[in-house]
Amino acid sequence: MKLLQAPNGLYGSITVPADKSISHRSIMFGALSIGQTTIKNFLRAQDCLSTLNAFKKLGVPITDDGTTITVTGVGFNGLTKSPAAIDIGNSGTTIRLMMGILAGQNFTTTLFGDESLNRRPMERVMAPLRQMGAHLTGKEDSEFPPITIQGTKELVSIDYQMPVASAQVKSAIIFAALQAKGTSTIIEKEISRNHTEEMIRQFGGKIMTDGREIRLTGPQTLSAQNVIVPGDISSAAFFLVAAAITPDSQLYLKNVGMNPTRTGIIDVLTQMGAKLAVENIDAENQAADLKIETTNLEAITIEGEIIPRLIDELPIIALLATQANGQTIIKNAEELKVKETNRIDATAEELQKMGADIIPTADGLIINGPTPLKGAEVSSRGDHRIGMMLQIAALIAEGVTTLQFPEAINISYPNFFNDVKKIIAGENNA
Repeated sequence: MKLLQAPNGLYGSITVPADKSISHRSIMFGALSIGQTTIKNFLRAQDCLSTLNAFKKLGVPITDDGTTITVTGVGFNGLTKSPAAIDIGNSGTTIRLMMGILAGQNFTTTLFGDESLNRRPMERVMAPLRQMGAHLTGKEDSEFPPITIQGTKELVSIDYQMPVASAQVKSAIIFAALQAKGTSTIIEKEISRNHTEEMIRQFGGKIMTDGREIRLTGPQTLSAQNVIVPGDISSAAFFLVAAAITPDSQLYLKNVGMNPTRTGIIDVLTQMGAKLAVENIDAENQAADLKIETTNLEAITIEGEIIPRLIDELPIIALLATQANGQTIIKNAEELKVKETNRIDATAEELQKMGADIIPTADGLIINGPTPLKGAEVSSRGDHRIGMMLQIAALIAEGVTTLQFPEAINISYPNFFNDVKKIIAGENNA
């Protein structure tokens, strides 16, 4: 596929897709609550639909009229055994969080995904759930999917020090702890996105957080709620970077989720000197409008506690760094190696094809800038975030860029290329 270029800059406004993390969890919490949950602005992309379909197979009534999804919750005790193994597609969030949910059920379930997902390690989730009393096995006793979960109604509480900073691992443990007897304590390595904790409170549950320590007592009962999903800052990140690095650009992004555990991209842009304004703040729904314009950028070092707050944005941040003055260093990002691809190597190798001065390290990247980019034949490698990053790179590249496997972008942003076309033309598509 030939990628788009922006010879005259970018202009207009974008309403980015709904937040992927919250969309997943809205289905999960709706299913596990008592009563009828309604969800508006749900992200109807492949990953989130995998979650929706998985809960249908577990006996949860779910309807979608195109505007509102209605989930008739059955509670933790109302799930039923799926008649067959459940296909999770490419969704790491779905499989990891469902492992925690299914750990507390009195039946056995097998979860599997596509070729990419089946190469992603699950031991970090399996280990704590085994300590709580569930029996989990991977393919041929490995740590890779398909994963078979033999749950138990006798889950026990756990005190667990997390070896990695991962919202998915943390959330899986929390879902199990909601069903376990006694008080569980989870200590994070670094604070990661907290949508699960916030939605427990929204759905009437009880959970205590104090810095990196999380404490909750089970078993708990949750109550149905009405959910309005904000825009996904991970999707917004591509357009924020596009406007920052494409000459003569000014973009407005509407209704972007601003949960503090997710706004690392905002901090990085600000530290690099981007001309970025946060407007029309909606504190109740943790959303705001963002305005960004092209400006000169300065290199920084990105490491430590900010990494979990921008882990999904690091490929596009690497592209941003190719246009900044000086050497940008990204450290402590080992988690990138176990995403849809090894995103450290994939980001470096694909941007190198376009002329970027970027070197992969054991836990991150070193990027020297600014460097002009040139058109090349590149590949998403089946990873939606790599594919979108390469389209943004193509906007400023000299010459034609062609992308292999562009369909991967449908995993999180089915309308991505259309939105890019609109801002090149200066249309308002908010």
